Amino acid sequence: MEKKYTDFAQGHTTLSDAREAGKALGHLVKEAFGDAPPDVAIVFASSVYEYEALLESIDTLCKPAYLVGCSSAGEFAGRCSGTQSASILAIRSNNMHFRAVLGHGLKEDPQKAAQQCVAGLAGMQKIEFPYRTALVLTDGLAGYVDELINHINVESGGSYQMFGGGAGDDANFNATHVFYGTQALHNSVVLVEILSHKPIGIGAAHGWEPRGEAFRVTSAERNRVFSLNALPLDEVFTDYAHRTGQQFDQNDPMPFFLNNVIGIQEPGGYKLRVPLSLHSDGSVSFAAEIPTGAIVHLMSASTGSTCDAASIAAHAAKSALGDAELACALVFDCAATRLRLGQEFEAELNAVEMTLGSQSYVGCNTYGQIVRVHGQFSGFHNCTAVVCAFPE
Repeated sequence: MEKKYTDFAQGHTTLSDAREAGKALGHLVKEAFGDAPPDVAIVFASSVYEYEALLESIDTLCKPAYLVGCSSAGEFAGRCSGTQSASILAIRSNNMHFRAVLGHGLKEDPQKAAQQCVAGLAGMQKIEFPYRTALVLTDGLAGYVDELINHINVESGGSYQMFGGGAGDDANFNATHVFYGTQALHNSVVLVEILSHKPIGIGAAHGWEPRGEAFRVTSAERNRVFSLNALPLDEVFTDYAHRTGQQFDQNDPMPFFLNNVIGIQEPGGYKLRVPLSLHSDGSVSFAAEIPTGAIVHLMSASTGSTCDAASIAAHAAKSALGDAELACALVFDCAATRLRLGQEFEAELNAVEMTLGSQSYVGCNTYGQIVRVHGQFSGFHNCTAVVCAFPE
């Protein structure tokens, strides 16, 4: 009987030239795997790179069966972490089966993009794999991610747990990309199907708590909120800042925004939304949709609570492996979290490492995080740590 195994390689580079950075990551994988290429290589890269050149160098050197990933707003691999950098996780396993599929036109028709992804899945035919997981990476600025995740769930009969995030661009909010082979694509979604003989663990937590009274969203259009309790949103923020001893500078609202997000009240907790920009009419655009009629709270967090949340997410992911040992992990957290914590973001990564008991993790900061797992709050989130643990 063939022995089950999962081999992996991880790497991080701060080389500024795209081709040289790609060569550095490709060599790391090549040295780890030799002549047998990985089943999948997952790449996260800053917007400073020419993506195609980076991906071509990686592909030429280590020739993964599937090369995927996304642009990001901070990258890390174990204790190596930074911005304006790139990271990689490559996996080869006879305990897991990987397949990457692509959906287009996310803005125009999220249901069609979901159908394109699900049409390429092998899980319904490969019944010898009892566990089904999907890594979902989307164009972070295209929007419609909640709809996309719901459509994927419906189209696949609810048979896949999901995790992932929205591509970033170093908080520039100009253009975000997903990677499929050596292509860097807009308005698209990449889904990596992972069929496995052992359970794959996923955990998510955010560490934010409500402060003050609840509000009802009385006027909103997708991700732009005009009023809470019929009061202009800028007035709500100004009053809240005064009552909590903070400053809300309408000429520079970002410091307030990073420390005071909106939490949408749901049965499983609060789904977070980060404010991004203040408009002249007093309305605010958020990183994702907030529906009219929703009950929301202004939320607060500390470095300690954020690190605790990352530890909770890592513990949930590791525990879900059951009797299997951890091989490696993927970690996603919000670009806003990295901006808010600054150098203290390293403390969050340390919390993940301590909980996993391993430096074998790779990840990035995204524009929103994806999780759909039974028993955990599901959908598209901001400021949430998501950890996926792969078994040996």
